[in-house]
Amino acid sequence: VYTIQEIMQRYDIKSENIELEITESSVMGDVDAAIATMKKFRDIGLHLAIDDFGTGYSSLSYLKRFPINTLKIDQSFVRDLTIDSDDAAIVKAIISMAKSLQLNVVAEGVETQEQLAFLKANDCESVQGYLFSKPLPADEFMQYIKDNLV
Repeated sequence: VYTIQEIMQRYDIKSENIELEITESSVMGDVDAAIATMKKFRDIGLHLAIDDFGTGYSSLSYLKRFPINTLKIDQSFVRDLTIDSDDAAIVKAIISMAKSLQLNVVAEGVETQEQLAFLKANDCESVQGYLFSKPLPADEFMQYIKDNLV
């Protein structure tokens, strides 16, 4: 926590501009210690996201205890949601649950317009995946932003 505070101060980065992604499985070893650390991050204003949600071994009861802002739906559920009714039902349920818990929700691994349409129709406000861009080095990212968002 101290290191992140130091970096934020050195580079004049506002805490609300940072979201730390934590994989579901990484917090399961010592849940109480993980929650304590997560609370420290929240106390300094950072946003927290559970990444790859649905692939770990956590109980849904942990969602009440984790001081998070965002759930990121793992791409393994998004991949076949337009052809697999079970994946579609799981994604709908995660979106609904996240909204009920007042969490942001992000669908990972969006690669097709059909997936995007399904997610929009089910009120998923944020998506990421190759439909939009592959991961980019910093210099290519800046050019992508200039070309597509400005």
